[in-house]
Amino acid sequence: MNHLVIIPTYNEAESIEKIIPEIFKLYNQINILTVDDSSPDGTAKLIEKLQIQYKNLYLLSQEKKQGLKKAYIEGMKWGLAHGFDVFSTCDADFSHNPKYIKDIIEYLNEGYEAIFGSRYIKNGNTRETDWFKNFISIGGNIYARFILGKKIYDWTEGFNTYTKSALEKINLDLITAKGFIMHAQMKYRAVNSNCKYKEFPIDFLKREKGCSKMDFNIIFEAFFCILKIKLGL
Repeated sequence: MNHLVIIPTYNEAESIEKIIPEIFKLYNQINILTVDDSSPDGTAKLIEKLQIQYKNLYLLSQEKKQGLKKAYIEGMKWGLAHGFDVFSTCDADFSHNPKYIKDIIEYLNEGYEAIFGSRYIKNGNTRETDWFKNFISIGGNIYARFILGKKIYDWTEGFNTYTKSALEKINLDLITAKGFIMHAQMKYRAVNSNCKYKEFPIDFLKREKGCSKMDFNIIFEAFFCILKIKLGL
């Protein structure tokens, strides 16, 4: 198994030096691709220094800020072009605990093609303390489940893993949603493409450093994007 963990970064200099060593501790075959969205805080230069220590650490730098969706899609396409066959998406800020990657390996061995981390199934949890963010997240996922009509409880969670076969079925060129809603579109296409999938519980941690990228524009856009996903637009 040629496993690539894709970490999008924008102004994550405070976190990136910590999470990369933690991921590399998990098992020898793991690889990391950081996709830096033209961070002005020097995140990319820190990654370049870490590449001296970690031979399986790769950096893809965007020339200008292009957003989360572009970072993930470009990262996956890069991985496919370089012969990887398993792709995990992970935040840089420790809101996703790297320890779950070991659980993912077990699910892959059981034949699952798409594996989704979930805060909202049994044994899942979120440590986010901002009541408004929790309200938007829970309400938004209930809305997405109702509109999309599939038995997934956490559509917007970004801690996910896809095999090469799943990405080929999804077709990355057809992912049009931006921001965190791109995760919902990928999951919807995976399920509709008959990928064998599993939703597993995670403990979503409050970010240790930096600040959230969420704003009202993202929330407003997400509401209509779910309808577009359902209509295939």
